[in-house]
Amino acid sequence: MASKPEPVYQIFSFRDSKTSPDPIFDLPDQCSAPSPAAIVIDNGSFQTRAGWASPAAQPDSPRLLFKSVAARSRGAARSETQIGNDIPNLEPLRWLLKSQFDRNVVVNFEIQELMFDHVFTHLGIGSEGSVAHPIVLTEAPCNPLHCRQMMSELLFECYRVPYVSYGVDSLYSFYYNTTQRSLQPPHTGIVLSSGYHCSHILPVIDGRFDAVNSKRVNVAGSQAASYLQRLLQLKYPGHLAAITLSRVEELLHEHSYTAVDYHEELEKWRSPEFYEREVHRMQLPFSGKVPGGCVSVEERQERRAQQLRRLQEINARRREEKLLQDQERLDRLLAVQELLEDGLLDHFHKSLVELNMDSAEELQSYINKLQLAVEQGRQKLLHSDGAEGKIEVSELEPPMDDGDGVALIDSDFPEDTLPEKPANLVQVPVFNMAEYHQLFVGTERLRCPEIMFQPSPTGEDQMGLMETLQYVLARYTPEQQEALVSNVFLTGGNMQYPGVKERVERELLTMRPFQSHFKVTMASRPALDAWYGARDWAMQHPASGEGGAAVGWISRQEYEEKGGEYLSEHCASNVFVPMKITKPVPARTTEPSATTLMSTGATAAVTTVTPALSPSCSTVAANVTLVTS
Repeated sequence: MASKPEPVYQIFSFRDSKTSPDPIFDLPDQCSAPSPAAIVIDNGSFQTRAGWASPAAQPDSPRLLFKSVAARSRGAARSETQIGNDIPNLEPLRWLLKSQFDRNVVVNFEIQELMFDHVFTHLGIGSEGSVAHPIVLTEAPCNPLHCRQMMSELLFECYRVPYVSYGVDSLYSFYYNTTQRSLQPPHTGIVLSSGYHCSHILPVIDGRFDAVNSKRVNVAGSQAASYLQRLLQLKYPGHLAAITLSRVEELLHEHSYTAVDYHEELEKWRSPEFYEREVHRMQLPFSGKVPGGCVSVEERQERRAQQLRRLQEINARRREEKLLQDQERLDRLLAVQELLEDGLLDHFHKSLVELNMDSAEELQSYINKLQLAVEQGRQKLLHSDGAEGKIEVSELEPPMDDGDGVALIDSDFPEDTLPEKPANLVQVPVFNMAEYHQLFVGTERLRCPEIMFQPSPTGEDQMGLMETLQYVLARYTPEQQEALVSNVFLTGGNMQYPGVKERVERELLTMRPFQSHFKVTMASRPALDAWYGARDWAMQHPASGEGGAAVGWISRQEYEEKGGEYLSEHCASNVFVPMKITKPVPARTTEPSATTLMSTGATAAVTTVTPALSPSCSTVAANVTLVTS
């Protein structure tokens, strides 16, 4: 009868990679002449990427890639702040880490300023007080006006940049990939983007972002990492400290996948053969020493001799160090005594005060004691022997285990008190220490990426990504739906799980009408294509034009004239959505007070001006009338 083959285990080790500080690059000549090249900054909530928008810039990739975190101890100076890759290991400083983001919106502009300082310094910009390069910066979809105002104020007032352009990272990735596929503009499609803090569904109609029908799902990479960490810590309560967030993110990025059919895939994991074949055993670092093991008499005697020699070496080294210290102090005291013999009384009394002594007699007493101690120390070093070493062993309290302690005193007891064990006896450990320090990652590999489609296991009371997509598509006509699903584009760092594209295709097959057509495309580099798209846009649309700033750019003059909320729209930017907020008109009393009369007068004045205004201004005037009345 043939025996079953032994299962092949998949054992992996955590890389626990440490980052090295970013180098400070020199400013390339082609990026400063004949005109300053634009700096492209993909300001992501997980990672920041920065580089030059120049065809001659080498290498053809972001110069800087670092995590969007900063660490500074309480009370430390601003210059002591560590940014991104300056922190080799995040876990010891996890409680100090700060980010400029609240979900995907920048709210902490003090940290954002530190990020800009880090970027500009390491790109080689050494100009004092200003950055003479245009800036292309990514922002969140439907970014609040206040956040854009604060960002523009930071760039124009603090760094005095000449031009700024804002764009949505996922839209930059969309247009970069559609250009690579040689699709003719205007482009129509729907973008599914999932990053670190949230996911977005962004419809694009005839080359413009439809912000009114876009939606956000507050489930993404950070929620998946927290969910996986919680699952593993509940599964292995003995390794709570070893299951860190950095290791959990490594598990997500390198060992997780998305199931095409979630329930069918879970049924496969019920099979023991499938489990043994597919489970990933993550080996934690551990010490191979097993407590409680028995050793032979010869090994015990050898260990005793080694410990005795080690203690003798420690004692000899301590005596040498003490002799050197006593000799140095004796030389110093003799130098002070020479001051008295030379008649330098002022220096002598100052030296006595420094030594905390009162008189020359006390100084002489210390000198005599030190001379005696130095002489005795030299004699010990010259005449030390084995007996003296044994005395030193008895004087100290050496750290030894219980077995060695018994071995040192077992000569006082009869030899036949306890039965001797055979010399070659070795006790086998009661359990496998290496296996005890292994994490068996099984169904967690697919359960954590699944929360993007089913957020309920994490406690989020909201729709999944595909259910939200169905809701967004229902807001369009059937013809527009056909155009949108013919170009479904997946991008973002949280879309890199194996099987995501197949899962989206399966979900679209179930929600779309019978025999309808759709096409799903994955970004070539989901995490980096946003930066490449912004770089290509900046090279195709230079900042300076004949009449001032080109389309999509905000000049310093426009910032001063129109305010920080001003946005120059382009193909990958947010769009202005007018929103009219109606306020209830308070009921008028029969006898108006003086305040009401004054308000009525203001209303009449505004209403008188209204006919002379344009139709768009008439709406504003009507709103003002409503507010003041």
